Amino acid sequence: MILMKARTSRINRKTKETEVLVDVNLDGKGKISIRTGLPFLDHLIISLSKHAMLDLKLNAKSLDGIDHHLIEDTAIALGNAMDQSLGNRVGIVRFGHSSVPMDESLAEASLDLIKRQYQRIDLSIERKQIEGISKEDLEHFFRSLAQNLNICMHVSVKYGENDHHKIEAAIKAFAVAWRTAAGYDEKQKGVPSTKGAM
Repeated sequence: MILMKARTSRINRKTKETEVLVDVNLDGKGKISIRTGLPFLDHLIISLSKHAMLDLKLNAKSLDGIDHHLIEDTAIALGNAMDQSLGNRVGIVRFGHSSVPMDESLAEASLDLIKRQYQRIDLSIERKQIEGISKEDLEHFFRSLAQNLNICMHVSVKYGENDHHKIEAAIKAFAVAWRTAAGYDEKQKGVPSTKGAM
C-alpha cells in the first residue's frame, strides 16, 4: 500500500449573501455533518458523502434569505474543498464511471479528474420544484459543483418518472464514480497522464 499525504481541506467562504464552512477528508469513512437549512439539499449532500465515502462537515448559512445564493455558494465551497483535497492528483485512478438505479430511474456518471474543466449534465427534471427547491436551482447546484471541482464530468439521467428519484440517482452516480476516480492506484507511480502533468 502506498503511503500518501492526508487528503483533506477546509474552505471558509464568506460573502455578503452567505457563510459556508466545509471540511473534507477524501479518505474518510463517511462521517457526515451537514447543515444548510434546506432539507433536500442536505439530503443530496449526505448521499454524496456517504457513497463517495468522504468525511464531510458542511455548515452553510444564508445571510440574505435567498435560496439561490445559498445553494450556489454551497456548491462552490464544496467543489473547491473536494478539488483542493485531491492535491497534485499523483497516484489516483483518475477515471470513474457509475450507473445507479433509484427505483424506476437510472443515472450514469463518467468522470476524468484531469484539471480541465468540462461538464455535461442532463438531469431530465420535469417539475418546476422538487422538495421545495426549484428545478433551475437544482440544475445550478450540479453545474456549480462541477465547475469548482476542476474536472471533466458527464452526468445524465437515462430515464425515470419521479424527479426526486432522478436527482438522487444522479448524485449517487456521481459519488460512486468519484470514489473510484479519486481512489489510489497502487500501480500508478506518478501523475496518471502521458503528459506528465494534470
